[in-house]
Amino acid sequence: MTDKFAYLGSEAAIDSGAAPRQDAAVRHAGGEPVNAMTCDVEDYFQVQAFADRIDRNDWDSLPCRVERNTEEVLNLFAEAGVSGTFFTLGWVAERYPSLVRKIVEGGHELASHGMAHFRADSQTPEVFREDIRRAKGILEDVGGVEVRGYRAATFSIGPKNLWAFDVLAEEGYAYSSSVYPVVRDNYGMPDAPRTPFRPGKGNLLEVPMTTVHLGGRNFPSSGGGFFRLLPYAVSRWQFRRVNRTDGMSGIFYFHPWEIDADQPRQTGISAKSRFRHYVNLDRMKGRLARLLRDFRWDRMDRVFLDAQHRPS
Repeated sequence: MTDKFAYLGSEAAIDSGAAPRQDAAVRHAGGEPVNAMTCDVEDYFQVQAFADRIDRNDWDSLPCRVERNTEEVLNLFAEAGVSGTFFTLGWVAERYPSLVRKIVEGGHELASHGMAHFRADSQTPEVFREDIRRAKGILEDVGGVEVRGYRAATFSIGPKNLWAFDVLAEEGYAYSSSVYPVVRDNYGMPDAPRTPFRPGKGNLLEVPMTTVHLGGRNFPSSGGGFFRLLPYAVSRWQFRRVNRTDGMSGIFYFHPWEIDADQPRQTGISAKSRFRHYVNLDRMKGRLARLLRDFRWDRMDRVFLDAQHRPS
């Protein structure tokens, strides 16, 4: 554990340089760990890959598809008998309150994805606080339930903004899922724990995205673009390894726009961004349906947060 992670612990850990407090409790059912199924509710034009191409001021003038696509996700979950967590933008909740209520009425967990997909590491502590406070308030007012979870846009909590954990705790969040312990070009904290841990000085639980550890390196195994790019058998093997070899619960994440092969195509973007965003969109729905059948799934709060208080 490097010095930069001395922050990720109790006050005693900060003084001693000890590792952060880790909470590896997981929820089991029938001998198998239960995994967390999560959906980041944002529209196709709000992704980080298009941030330098699509002006935020134009969002309201673009054809929105998030409501239709998220309802299709809800139908998929209902058919599979799966409850999940929907990390939802405050921007979406303001414009589609009925969608938020459908998420809650379906028995899913409503959680925060911030207001408008600003990277957390691009914000000052004051701006970040206002962003997460406003999003939480809107979601709770619309959904009629307490919002306990948060996920930063593009997993943008890292070594440069570890203060964000304390702000989240102070604003009433119980857990975050904003750290990806991998090396990536636009996010990643490879030295972070692979299991849930208590960062900062409060009781906030950080539940890092799922990785497979091979050859001294963590490999991303939580879904997203890799799930569309690689053969389905790779993702199935990864989750089986995490569940059966590591004895851990995993997290899968995706976006409603990933099941929408007919979404408007953007021009003037880089070849890398085009590939990452559009690869195998037409295969996503079928693969997701298989994944829902092949593993046990539930909401983030019931898999990780409530597991901390469940008798072993």
